[in-house]
Amino acid sequence: MGRNLKLEITESAEELKILLEKQTSVYSKERLQALYLLKSGTITTLQELSAVLVRDTSTIYRWFQKYKKDGLSGLLKQYKNPGKKPAIPPEVMKQLARQLQECDGFNSYGEIQMWLKEECGIEVGYHVVYRAVHNKLQATLKGEKGHKKIKK
Repeated sequence: MGRNLKLEITESAEELKILLEKQTSVYSKERLQALYLLKSGTITTLQELSAVLVRDTSTIYRWFQKYKKDGLSGLLKQYKNPGKKPAIPPEVMKQLARQLQECDGFNSYGEIQMWLKEECGIEVGYHVVYRAVHNKLQATLKGEKGHKKIKK
């Protein structure tokens, strides 16, 4: 059996239980459950807690380090991956939308590729241009059947 955990939990067991019942995300629930089990005295060692939560001891230890450093709000704050940056930046997409709305517009996606390279300094593939125009801007080119302007 491992050593007893010594973690200063500022919230009461009742407060933690109420917070635990209100949680909707698994992410927050398991962290609150770890604190609640320790505060209520149900579990006293990291190994027991690891077995109950089915998490590695190093993961739980990392949670507790976060709790010590940033408190309950820091422990429950979820990291959101910003994701991949778009190949065509939003400001360039606005310029492209304006160009597509003009009467002369573009005849082909290849022409748009060249315009992006020459005017905006952006080199992107054909399919990137197609998805940007067709899916994101929901526009068609001059030569396409059923030519229409950008939807607003």
